Amino acid sequence: MDDEGLEDSAILLMSLGEEEAAEVFKHLAPKEVQRLGETIARMKTVPRERVEQMLERFTTAAADTSMLVSDTDEYIKAVLRRALGDDKANLLIDRILQGGDVSGIESLKWMDPGSVAELLRNEHPQIVAAILVHLDFDQAADVLKQFPERQRNEVMVRVATLDGIQPSALKDLNEVMSKVLAGGERMKKATMGGVKTAAEIINVMGSTVETSVLDYIREADGDLAQKIMDNMFTFDDLLKIDDRGVQALLKEVQSESLVIALKGATPELREKIFTNMSTRAAETLREDLESRGPVRVSEVEAEQKEMLKIVRRLADEGQVVLSGGGDDQFL
Repeated sequence: MDDEGLEDSAILLMSLGEEEAAEVFKHLAPKEVQRLGETIARMKTVPRERVEQMLERFTTAAADTSMLVSDTDEYIKAVLRRALGDDKANLLIDRILQGGDVSGIESLKWMDPGSVAELLRNEHPQIVAAILVHLDFDQAADVLKQFPERQRNEVMVRVATLDGIQPSALKDLNEVMSKVLAGGERMKKATMGGVKTAAEIINVMGSTVETSVLDYIREADGDLAQKIMDNMFTFDDLLKIDDRGVQALLKEVQSESLVIALKGATPELREKIFTNMSTRAAETLREDLESRGPVRVSEVEAEQKEMLKIVRRLADEGQVVLSGGGDDQFL
């Protein structure tokens, strides 16, 4: 969701009132709640014209949408059982609806990384890996940063070699994951983990931690380390994005953030950015880069990571196509 979409959503929620807005928030993911909350807090006043425009658009969109079935899960179960019989239908139902009951894992997504790390600190690395692959990549990375180096590395090896999760693998954390395991024996193995998941988590860890983790994995399994690196998308890989994708990215990035991020970019990447801007904007950016004094490496990395998050969001929306170092597409 872009900034305008966030602001429109925030205006709508403020228009609804506390009780109705609270009901909407119950259906949102933690990140969505955080972003909307921050936007609402920032919007002290809103022009009446903006409110009216948003309400008109929302009314039009709502008129085009209707609820065909009150409980889609129950509907698909009933239809499949009637069409295929219980035995065949149950196999498909498990596959279609697998992972629907993950309230225990969902509760972790609302916790701060320090609390999740404390919860998992004394667990076996295999158990930690099985939990972390359920979290968003940046939250998993922040959790791992709380661990001692050796434990962090051991967990990442297991994330990279994980080829799926059986519910029984979570039983050592039964108190926390009890809701996940409700009826879990009938769940099929979920396709989570693997080198792409490991690459995504390492991507957002920061260069110092990244180097340590990859060195550790390389010592244990050189081929595995190479596969992970082939699937990592770094700031320099922005060179691989086509011009249309770069232009979409630049629309989402504040000029100040772009200046700081490009302080650590190669000349080739800078030139690619310049060529996708208007002549005037490119000249202004060149001047800002030349006049800007030294910037801490940590600041540069932080802004680069924020840009990479935007790139991944745009990739999810189909506006950007990413590829890692290997031949496979990496989205």
